[in-house]
Amino acid sequence: MLRLITCYGEVSNMGYYDDHMRSTKKNRKWLMPSVVGALIGAVLILLALPILVQANWLPYDFTAQENEETQESTPSGDEVNKQVNLEVNSQITEIVEDVSDTVVGVVNIKQQSIFGQSESQQGGVGSGVVYKKNNDSAFIVTNYHVIQGADSVEVVFADEEQVEAEIIGGDVYTDLAVLKVDGEHVEKVIEMGNSENLKVGEPVLAIGNPLGLQFAGTVTQGIISGKDRLIPQDFDQNGNVDWQAEVIQTDAPINPGNSGGALVNMDGQLIGINSMKYASPELEGLGFAIPIDIARPLIEDLEEDGTITRSYMGVEIFSLSDVAQYHWQNTLKLPRDVEGGVIVDGIDRMSPADQAGFQQYDVIVKMGDTEVQNVLELRQYLFTETSPGDEVKVTFYRDGELQETTVKLVSQGN
Repeated sequence: MLRLITCYGEVSNMGYYDDHMRSTKKNRKWLMPSVVGALIGAVLILLALPILVQANWLPYDFTAQENEETQESTPSGDEVNKQVNLEVNSQITEIVEDVSDTVVGVVNIKQQSIFGQSESQQGGVGSGVVYKKNNDSAFIVTNYHVIQGADSVEVVFADEEQVEAEIIGGDVYTDLAVLKVDGEHVEKVIEMGNSENLKVGEPVLAIGNPLGLQFAGTVTQGIISGKDRLIPQDFDQNGNVDWQAEVIQTDAPINPGNSGGALVNMDGQLIGINSMKYASPELEGLGFAIPIDIARPLIEDLEEDGTITRSYMGVEIFSLSDVAQYHWQNTLKLPRDVEGGVIVDGIDRMSPADQAGFQQYDVIVKMGDTEVQNVLELRQYLFTETSPGDEVKVTFYRDGELQETTVKLVSQGN
């Protein structure tokens, strides 16, 4: 018995039978020609088989039906990728086709006197979004900085029709403004979505007019890069932060002229108003939009009243940190443990602050139960935590003495 070790390391047995070993010379004479003939015949059949099949001379068919069906039902990786890309591209083109007509150009017109004659000059071009049509009027939301300082505003629609718009109202803090045009020029309005449930990484499209009307209706694609971003704002360019805007961050390219345009989701819904970007050779893909959940109630206020209803104290203020620390103790007589606050520099006559008895150089350190370290924190408390008509306890220092008073707030502008 001979043991054969297979390549898997297992052992099998091969037996030899006596008659295998009993060959004769007579047998050897016909064995070799038979083997050679069989091999030659097999080769001839293999060579001739394709010709016989093609000529249909065989009584049966050779088919690969099962393999063909398998290939048809199981697309290749390239075919799957093409199908997915086609579906995504089709979705985007459908969104653009549906939404583009609701995004308009907004032209800031300023009057200039040249040799004693008044002439209209284009002060800049931005974007806007048609969000509402009511009876004979249509309403457009844009950025406040797009229409700021304008003597008049014109709106340019997708079909290049240009009409004059009425400025209903605007707000510098939220950078929102509302325009009104004759409804006969508008056939479609955008659907408002929801920004609260946005997820980082979610795809979005930005639509607007970068660099002016020559690139009107430009579409860029990106994702939600971040939520609840706080961007400091310095409106008077004095180096002090006046406000912090809460925005959506996106890497969809947003360029000059895109301001006021639409940021839409993959359902074609408006989720943000494109507002700003960080511009620097070292930065790329850092654009921001006002979330629609924040913008929606403010847009309604602007549409109804022409202004945002906010609480008003009636004080001119600046941050304690803007004053040299020498004056903290020697001029204002503040205790050394005071680390921040807001200095009252002026009081409007008959304002809530005037009626509450505030004086120049009072240092406010607390609104209600909230400590305030600077102008930004006081302003944010007034604008977001209170309403006109509220009575708020204010804690402040006067000549080094800690005092309290109550202020009854009114509407800004009243």
